[in-house]
Amino acid sequence: MASEHSFDISAAIDIMELKNAIEIAKKELAARYDFKGVTAQIELNEKDKIITLLSSSDNKVDALKDILISKIIKRNIPPVAIIEDKRESASGGNTKALLRVNDTLDSENAKKITKAIKDAKLKVNASIRGDEVRVVGKSIDDLQECIRIVKALNLELALSFKNLK
Repeated sequence: MASEHSFDISAAIDIMELKNAIEIAKKELAARYDFKGVTAQIELNEKDKIITLLSSSDNKVDALKDILISKIIKRNIPPVAIIEDKRESASGGNTKALLRVNDTLDSENAKKITKAIKDAKLKVNASIRGDEVRVVGKSIDDLQECIRIVKALNLELALSFKNLK
């Protein structure tokens, strides 16, 4: 049995699952009666991690967003991973919404996580390693308590707990 156990906290999401959710949303979009003959597009810019929704009105863009979020949830991606950045008018009287994929643990949230773990006074050590937080301790029960504490913080992130050893 290992003398020390550890796990990593990150905000990474599975980009393949996101792509699959977008493709399924496009298929549903093609079959929906309320979008027949109407401009409606869902596009993913994988490099910038931006999802673009384009349709003829604000209501249609909201419907596109609802379709996309429902497909994302079915693919086990938390809806907080998608944040609407801005909505603007596009050419031809259309409306465009830009959704950002939030899959990085910034330093501010990493500091909140490590502070909450240290304030719990458990026998663990939390350290920030780039865009993830490593938690090391001798007891698996203490590590599981850390997971419960971090989940209770209700950060607007899609947190994942990996490599529990």
